[in-house]
Amino acid sequence: MRNCLPSALAAFAAIGASLYAGPSAAHELDAQLDCTMNAHTFITSLQSDQYIEPVPMHVEANSVNAFRPTRGSELTAFGFRVYAVLGYAHDDDIFHKGSGQAMPGSLYGVVVFGPSDSVKTHLHDAGSDAAVHEVMPLIMTAVLCKSSQ
Repeated sequence: MRNCLPSALAAFAAIGASLYAGPSAAHELDAQLDCTMNAHTFITSLQSDQYIEPVPMHVEANSVNAFRPTRGSELTAFGFRVYAVLGYAHDDDIFHKGSGQAMPGSLYGVVVFGPSDSVKTHLHDAGSDAAVHEVMPLIMTAVLCKSSQ
């Protein structure tokens, strides 16, 4: 009996690990954050592929919409886990209007878990033209592509 117990525990642990580490791949947004696309295309492609929720979780006063990643979507940007996907384009009906003055032009991007200095380094190494804005010091950073059009 003593010889069987360690073998049985090892077998259960191996089965549990294989189930837990099943097919789970992150969807990287690095290529889309090169700032060459528009907000409409960025958001609608993520919605149609069911990577983000169809309705924004929050709309800023300036009409920037924040979308929650869908459960299990595992979005990443430049190696950082994505907390929210942002988007807005002036006079585009897919974006909800905020309570204040809407910003001109368009904006898209993500909010990631990571300090801004580290995110800046990863963006620079990837050759991205996206802007970096600290959301919460040492915790969250926004990566944004903005256009005046």
